Amino acid sequence: MWHLRLWDVQEVAVFLSIALCICHLAGAISIHSPQRSLTRSVQEDVFFSVDVTCNGIPTIQWTFMSGAVSRTIGTWEPGVYTNITVDYSSRVQHYYNGSMGLSDLRLQDAGYYVVTVTDTAGNSKDAGFVLKVNEVIYEDLQYLSVSALALACLAGLLMLTMWLLDKAYRNIKACRRRKQMPENDATELRPL
Repeated sequence: MWHLRLWDVQEVAVFLSIALCICHLAGAISIHSPQRSLTRSVQEDVFFSVDVTCNGIPTIQWTFMSGAVSRTIGTWEPGVYTNITVDYSSRVQHYYNGSMGLSDLRLQDAGYYVVTVTDTAGNSKDAGFVLKVNEVIYEDLQYLSVSALALACLAGLLMLTMWLLDKAYRNIKACRRRKQMPENDATELRPL
């Protein structure tokens, strides 16, 4: 038969202390984001929302990656320094919680964005975002209106051509009828 032994208070306290320490070290860096896939249109703004927690002051670095290129957008330590690259300096807004805003989107901005958070001990953690950038809708409407105008002009030209051909056909038919008529008619009118 197995003997059940109850733990005393000291053993429970040691166990909980060790468990909390392990959980704290394992989760030293936390990156929380409500949405990882974003879709915006050209010339709109996008906000990459994150909430970073870690031991000490984190170093936050944002990187852009696409099929052809990988480039750093910026690096900052909240309240210490900010280093945004020249390509993005006029379009990026950085925040203390690690979030980043990017304004005046272009088609080339579509791709994968990675935030890397590094704590003072050198530990780091990454989180990724996918940004899809659509063309502006009014460009599609402009293309549609130009296409409709071109089709309307073509339809008008076809109607004008049909009208001219109908006129020519009637004139030719009338001319042939006149040629077939005899000039002197056998019946003459007699006075009463």
